[in-house]
Amino acid sequence: MDKRPTEAEMAILGVLWAHGPSTVRAVHAVLEPERGIGYTTVLKLLQIMLDKGLVDRDASQRSHIYEAAVDRSTIQDALVSDLADKAFGGSTASLVMRALSPRRASADEIAEVRAWLDQLEGEDP
Repeated sequence: MDKRPTEAEMAILGVLWAHGPSTVRAVHAVLEPERGIGYTTVLKLLQIMLDKGLVDRDASQRSHIYEAAVDRSTIQDALVSDLADKAFGGSTASLVMRALSPRRASADEIAEVRAWLDQLEGEDP
């Protein structure tokens, strides 16, 4: 993925991932109460995101329908990789330890991390 989404674009992607293909009005209805974002701002951001390849648009109807062109895990992988490189010198161990240190992980989260580590250890390099 060449172009990383901004914070505002991530909010829009979050709406599209949660609600599926949506009109500008529908995306705005979700974001306006929590972010105070205007309709024309949502429209402009979606146009920029279309140019960046982050969303697709169905223009066959009067109200254009936008949908995420990338899945959540692809974005997460790219952002985590970028963060590991920029802030942790490429060390995933440092990134994981720092991610778990500012607030206490729940027992379920710790169990999930352990299961993931066990799975990684069982894989061939």
